[in-house]
Amino acid sequence: MTAPTPRRTDIATMLFDRVGDTRPGLRTRERDWTWDDVVRESAARAALATALQDSLFPDEPCHIGVLLDNVADFVFWLGGAALAGATVVGLNPTRGSADLAADIRHADCALIVTDRRGWDRLRELAHGLPAERFLVVDDPGYQRRVDAHRADPVIAPGVDGTRLMLLLFTSGTTGASKAVRCSQGRLARIAYAAAEKYGHHRGDIDYCCMPLFHGNAIMALWAPALAVGATVCLAPTFSASRFLPDVRFFGATFFTYVGKAMAYLLSTPQRDDDAVNTLTRGFGTEASPEDQQEFRRRFGAELFEGYGSSEGGAVAVADPAAPPGALGRPAHADVVIVDPETMVERPRALLDSQGRIRNPDEAIGEIVDRRGARDFEGYYRNDTADAERVRNGWYWSGDLGYVDGDGFLYFAGRRGDWIRVDGENTSAVTIERVLRRHPAVITAAAYGVPDPRSGDQVMAAIEVTDPAVFDAVGFAAFLADQDDLGRKGVPRLLRVTAELPATGSNKVLKRDLQAQRWHTGDSVYRWTGRGCPEYRLMSDTDRLDLDAEFATHGRQHHV
Repeated sequence: MTAPTPRRTDIATMLFDRVGDTRPGLRTRERDWTWDDVVRESAARAALATALQDSLFPDEPCHIGVLLDNVADFVFWLGGAALAGATVVGLNPTRGSADLAADIRHADCALIVTDRRGWDRLRELAHGLPAERFLVVDDPGYQRRVDAHRADPVIAPGVDGTRLMLLLFTSGTTGASKAVRCSQGRLARIAYAAAEKYGHHRGDIDYCCMPLFHGNAIMALWAPALAVGATVCLAPTFSASRFLPDVRFFGATFFTYVGKAMAYLLSTPQRDDDAVNTLTRGFGTEASPEDQQEFRRRFGAELFEGYGSSEGGAVAVADPAAPPGALGRPAHADVVIVDPETMVERPRALLDSQGRIRNPDEAIGEIVDRRGARDFEGYYRNDTADAERVRNGWYWSGDLGYVDGDGFLYFAGRRGDWIRVDGENTSAVTIERVLRRHPAVITAAAYGVPDPRSGDQVMAAIEVTDPAVFDAVGFAAFLADQDDLGRKGVPRLLRVTAELPATGSNKVLKRDLQAQRWHTGDSVYRWTGRGCPEYRLMSDTDRLDLDAEFATHGRQHHV
C-alpha cells in the first residue's frame, strides 16, 4: 500500500502520484490495469496528443473531443489530457447529427478520439475537421501510434490547477446544450470533497455505469477514485439487467446513478437474492424518495441522494437527521430560495405527515447562492449564458427548491420545469414524484403545453411495461387519491409509452416531448372536465379536433 499523499491542486499531479501504485486502478470485463498502468497509458496518449498538436494544429488549443462508450481509452484520455495540459470535450452520442457537429465546432475540438462506429457517423457531418484529426481506437493502427509514444510519465510544463481540463456539455433536457468549463483545480477540489462527503476510500470498487462524457461519472466517481486510489470498473453503457451481475463480477462497493436509471433498475423482476451483493452505497440525483427507499430495501445498500450541477458548487451539506427526500441543509446562510422575478426569499414549505409539500406555489423558488460565483468557471464561448447564471452578484443555480420548517433543503426540478397554469407556477418535479408512485409507472415526465384557450396546461408522459394494458380508469382514481397533487397539477393530457426519449446520461428529453405534444404514435389520453379526472383515449380525429380548438380561439400559432 502506498503512503498517503498530500492534497494536490491539480489532476495531473494527483495522477502522477499513482506512478508505482500496483493496486488495480481500472477494470473491465476483459482486462485489468494497475494504477501504475493507468498512468503510463495516459502518458502515452499525452505524448501522442502533444505530437499531433505540434504537427497538425500548433496554433490551436488542444481540445480533444471524445466520442466513446465507457471503455478504457476514455479513462486513459482523461489522464492523458491532464498530463498534457489538454482539454477533454465529452461528446454525447445520443445527440442528433446536426447538434453533434455543432458541439464539435462550438468547443473548438482540434482532435477527435472515437471508434469505428463513431467514425462512420462523424465523417459525414459538417464539423470542419479533416480525417487526419481523428483517432479511431479500434483501428489496428491506433495501438501502434500509442505504443510509439510510450515513455516515462511526465507533466507538461506550465500545467497547474488553472489549466482547463474539461468541457462538459449540459444535458440539454429542456433547451440547448452549453459547454461547462472545469479546470484541473476545480476537479481536484471536487474529488477531495466528494471523497470526504461520501466516504470514498482506497478499498472501494467503484462501478461506473453512467457515461463518462457527463459530470456525474467524472466528478462523483472517477475523480474521487483517483484521489483515494480506489478501483474504477467500467460498464460500456448502463443496463438495468446487467447491473447486478456486473456488481457481483467486480465486487463493486460504490456506484453512481440518475433518477431514470434508478427507475429502470427497480423495474427489473425482483429476486430473493437481490441483497446478496457487495454494494455499500451509491450517489446520484433525482431519484424519488420512494425509489430510494425501495433500492435500500431490495439491494441492502445506502444511497446518498445529492444535488449538484456541472457548473456550480455545493449548496447543501449532509445531515444525518435529514428526512427522506431532503438534500441536507443549505451549505451556508446565503443559500436561499427566492422568487426569480422579485428576488424575494420564499416562505418555508409546509409538509404533511408523509413529507409531502402542501404549499408548493408559495414555497418553491430558485436556489440561489448570494455569496456569488466562487466555484462557477463559466461556459465556453457563451457570455450570454454566463450573465444568466451570475446576476446581481448572486449565483443563480437554474434549479428549483424549497426549505421546510426545520431548515432542510429539497430539490424541486429545473427552472424550465415551471408550468404556469391559470397564472400560477406549478413544479413539474412535484407532479412527477406523484406519477412515479403508481406501481405500473417506470418513469415519468411532466411538462407544459399550450392550452387551446389561454396559457398552458399540464401534460405528462409515463413509461410503462405494456401500454396496451394500461388502466386509464384506475390511474385516474390513483391521482384523485393523492392529497399532495393540487388541482392544477393533475395532467390534462397523458401520454403512455413503452420508452421515453432520453439523453445519453439517462435523463428524459422533455424538449422532445413538449415539441411532439399529442402528435405522437403513442396512446394519449385527455381529461377535459372538472372534479375527479376522467381520461379518454384520443383518436386521430380527436387530435385534429384539439388542433382546431386553437384556431377557434385565435391561438393557431401555438399548434
